[in-house]
Amino acid sequence: MEGAIKKFFFGEVFTDEKTLSAYSHDASLFEVKPRLVAKPRDAKDVAELVSFVAEKKNTDSTISITARAAGTCMSGGSLNESIILDVNAHMQGIKEFKSKSVRVLPGTFYRDFEKETLKHGLILPCYTASKELCAIGGMIGNNAAGEKTLSYGKMENYIESLNVVFADGKEYEVKPLSRGELEVKMKQGDFEGNIYKKIWDLIQVNKKEIEENRPRVSKNSAGYYLWNVWSPESSGEKGRGVFDLTKLIVGSQGTLGIVTEARLRLVPVRKKSKLFVIFMKDLEKLGDLVNEILALSPESVESYDDDTLKLAIRFFPEMLKSMKATSLLGLFWGFVPEMLMVLRGGLPKLILLAEFAGDDEKEIDMKIKELERKVKPYNLRTRFVRSEKESEKYWTVRRESFSLLRKHVHGKRTAPFVDDVVVEPKHLPEFLPKMRKILDEYKLLYTIAGHAGNGNFHVIPLMDMKDKNNVNVITEVSDKIYDLVREYHGSITAEHNDGIVRTPYLGKMYSPRMLEIFQEIKNIFDPKNIFNPGKKVNGSVEYLRSHIATK
Repeated sequence: MEGAIKKFFFGEVFTDEKTLSAYSHDASLFEVKPRLVAKPRDAKDVAELVSFVAEKKNTDSTISITARAAGTCMSGGSLNESIILDVNAHMQGIKEFKSKSVRVLPGTFYRDFEKETLKHGLILPCYTASKELCAIGGMIGNNAAGEKTLSYGKMENYIESLNVVFADGKEYEVKPLSRGELEVKMKQGDFEGNIYKKIWDLIQVNKKEIEENRPRVSKNSAGYYLWNVWSPESSGEKGRGVFDLTKLIVGSQGTLGIVTEARLRLVPVRKKSKLFVIFMKDLEKLGDLVNEILALSPESVESYDDDTLKLAIRFFPEMLKSMKATSLLGLFWGFVPEMLMVLRGGLPKLILLAEFAGDDEKEIDMKIKELERKVKPYNLRTRFVRSEKESEKYWTVRRESFSLLRKHVHGKRTAPFVDDVVVEPKHLPEFLPKMRKILDEYKLLYTIAGHAGNGNFHVIPLMDMKDKNNVNVITEVSDKIYDLVREYHGSITAEHNDGIVRTPYLGKMYSPRMLEIFQEIKNIFDPKNIFNPGKKVNGSVEYLRSHIATK
């Protein structure tokens, strides 16, 4: 296969043991060894390889392609036993700036992308906590969200158009269409036209089932997100609605096609931001407190638990180094008030970070003063952080905890498997203690951090995967926590997507018919199953169990 690919492929092709081993892992708990790694030079390489795989599929049912950008997926979405297509190697960079719009290649690191957009006073606000590590292609594949999502929404809100190589080996531009444009597209009679026609028919025939299965939370990456593809009330040709297939491709983890370029909408950076920190002794009033904060329209409401704070204290020197500091000593003194607070009253159970941003500093101050007044009856310790430099320490603890866990806890490793649950914020006082009870029942060591304003929490257990019993623990805890999520009408994944780790559990959220609809979507786009198999559909608990890394 390597020789055949090299005849038409201008990028590099690898089959050596060292490379295959490196691409057997991402940020998930899995190990899946590929047969070949290809690094395309451009979209033509991608299209040629897809055509080759589609043809080869007629005689080799095991061949497939998984696109990979930075390899930071926590669900195993960038792993495959066949071909890994690494777009991060050569398909990087911004191709065009046009007002508040930018054309960018999928392998571009977000950190590099942001440096360039900030020069124009603009930002892509759906960045994740892993903003220093992730790439644009992965953000599209997982429908990225993060600390600004409460105010700005997810990646899907910032897609103007996508260039995608479909299963016929051709590159297409995918963008919102008016009803009239959709009618023209559906009459083409070719592979592209048939995708539009079949998805349109699927939505129309299954309206009731689709609506009944709509997730009732602010963020969801589970399954194929059909709900926003057709918007009959949106402004289109003669006000007849908008049909937008990008809503389906974003968040599909490369299972429907391979994105080769994206045109993204950016937003102006707000000039001022200030932080209000609340130290909670227990979770009893969490739902009420979050609702008090949300009424004042914060830019973000984030949180982390006492175990995350303990981790930060334990690895304090390294955490300081990760901060943009001119003086480590100065940052040390900056934490003294919190240290004294802990000595006097013990560790808080949860730390809430309410960030307010805008262009009018007086308006920000007024909102925080109002929040201080609202919080006073709760009898909680609070802190009004007036400078961005001072607030950095809180954000560093929030963003760096997962990295610290991965690096420093010897004999155990991070095991993200129930790492992205979301329920409506009003349910948090009941939901979080019940979730922790399940985790504690199995004596797991874990941290909890997340987006309290959205009711979205990231649970990261630490486990010794050499202990084979922990494979059973992973599946048992997944079953119990996802049953709990269903009880509160939440989603099993708000941001991190399905991948290997959650695809088998989609039946916890969706009806049997809805799962069939997901399979029909996959068949429409990818009839030969060449794109990232086993994600979104056809995943199994057996495959999950057998591919957990034990080293």
